[in-house]
Amino acid sequence: MRQSRPPDASPMPTRQSPHRAVNQSRGTVLCARLENAGGLSGQSRGLLGRDGLEPGMGMLFDSGRFTPFMWMHMFFMRFAIDIVFLGRGNTVIRINRRLRPWHVSSIVFGARKALELPAGAADESSTQVGDQISFEPVN
Repeated sequence: MRQSRPPDASPMPTRQSPHRAVNQSRGTVLCARLENAGGLSGQSRGLLGRDGLEPGMGMLFDSGRFTPFMWMHMFFMRFAIDIVFLGRGNTVIRINRRLRPWHVSSIVFGARKALELPAGAADESSTQVGDQISFEPVN
């Protein structure tokens, strides 16, 4: 049986429809323009090969329904990033701040999504563990 999304769940960004990530708990924008990493090939590539992330830009990774945890690696990366891990209901459950190239993130059990953001983005938006994140379409 297919599980339906809760009525209050915000729409998920797709490759064709850019979204922004809003911290509903703080009333701040966590990411002004969010790119969906897409399927397995897009998720395995992620931000590799890029020289950086422009301010306000980010990438969303979705773990899938049956993956019990998420983690990210920074192998071959050229710049530091923040990674915000989201659990059920898009609640922030872990933040790795300013993760540098050639390092590995925390292993986060219960993570359903991860946002890769420019280093410092989590602090700039005052995002903390327990905050509620929503996704809104960008026109």
